Amino acid sequence: MERTANENKMGVMPINQLLLNMALPMIMSMLVQALYNVVDSVFVAKLSEDALNAVSLAFPVQNLMISVGVGTGVGINALLSRSLGQKDQKRADDAATNGIFLAVLSCLVFTVLGLTCSGLFYSVQTDIPGIVSYGKDYLTICCGMSFGIFTGVTLDRILQATGRTFLTMITQLVGAVTNIIMDPILIFGLFGFPRMEVAGAALATVLGQILAACLSVYFTIKKNPDVHISFKSFRPDGSIIHSIYSVGVPSIIMSSIGSVMVFGVNQILISFTATATAVFGVYFKLQSFIFMPVFGLNNGMVPIVSYNYGARKPDRIIGTIRLSVLYAVGIMIVGFLIFQFFPDKLLGLFLAENETAVDPVTGVPDLITIGVPALRTISISFLVAGFCVVSSATFQALAHGVLSLMVSLVRQLIILLPVVFLLSRLFGLSAVWWAWPIAEVFSVALCVVFLRQVYNKDIRPMIDSSKGK
Repeated sequence: MERTANENKMGVMPINQLLLNMALPMIMSMLVQALYNVVDSVFVAKLSEDALNAVSLAFPVQNLMISVGVGTGVGINALLSRSLGQKDQKRADDAATNGIFLAVLSCLVFTVLGLTCSGLFYSVQTDIPGIVSYGKDYLTICCGMSFGIFTGVTLDRILQATGRTFLTMITQLVGAVTNIIMDPILIFGLFGFPRMEVAGAALATVLGQILAACLSVYFTIKKNPDVHISFKSFRPDGSIIHSIYSVGVPSIIMSSIGSVMVFGVNQILISFTATATAVFGVYFKLQSFIFMPVFGLNNGMVPIVSYNYGARKPDRIIGTIRLSVLYAVGIMIVGFLIFQFFPDKLLGLFLAENETAVDPVTGVPDLITIGVPALRTISISFLVAGFCVVSSATFQALAHGVLSLMVSLVRQLIILLPVVFLLSRLFGLSAVWWAWPIAEVFSVALCVVFLRQVYNKDIRPMIDSSKGK
């Protein structure tokens, strides 16, 4: 079909070409994001295990911050794409403007919390002085300067909603590369800079986020004619905000559930040994290399599905979902094989320069002894996780964010966390890691049921309607 001057590419471009066109830039940028997350912890780990644990224990707060930003962005993305598909330009513009307003409010909340509660957050988790001291420095900077991440995430979602994923790849690449370069300089005090240790890692992170946000502002204003943002005589629009959060709040809660889960698991693991929490933190860094590309695929898929839902093109919706599942499962199988065959090599990246925690019999570092079976066991869940991730994104794209929330709630809080607790008490630390494959089985079952429900409610009526014409 020939693309007309007034038709967005998401409604006419061949599906596989469109999905790759939308998703590949996001996958590349997500991979770089994963790289700098890992590099951050690799450098910090060279300081000490306390430093690594401080960064690992910060994950719930950082994840909560990202969850609010990305969840709001998902709501903006879905409403904006759907409005463009319906040729409703004013509603699309209002979605972008009100979304930016919501991002500013979110940033203010986390800035205040970061400046006042960082020390308390660590004190309730551990009484190890090194971890508390490092952690307070790290979290105060990450939250206190969070305007970079909220601005960047929101504007990047607006760019994605109009099909400009290449521009978001540039912003995220620039931010990630800045972080990677500045990490060793600020952590170890190179080239005349002061040695800041863990605080340096935090500062490198926010500097990258701020630079990326500046680029996002430029691209949104200069390179995105499909959306017109103006705050002249701006008043928050309750109906627009409700539409954004009808999708965004379930996404925020869904992602935030991960913060609760990680916090709970950390408390269980640290009762065995602090090294176990370090292993769990390392796992989260490493698995991002596998999951981030799938999330990038989702970021490309969601606006396509939302647009064609608004344009009432069911064949394109179904084709996009099927291809996304195929690609996601392929990515996760590769991740499974890497975790099965090279766990010791992956964990070795995170050993301190003067590692003292070693097995007294074998002389092998505890991080390796505990971590190898952990990575191999948890990665079994990868085999079906790709299907679940794409399914959740599909629910969001079709304005059924509550279904995504239910899947995440069941998987992480109703199944995973209680199973971790039970296995830890019945069989010890080595059995804990089986909670992840067990939880994923329940997640798959729910996704299948919900996908069938969504198909019958939203997609089949469009197919029947088109046949009747």
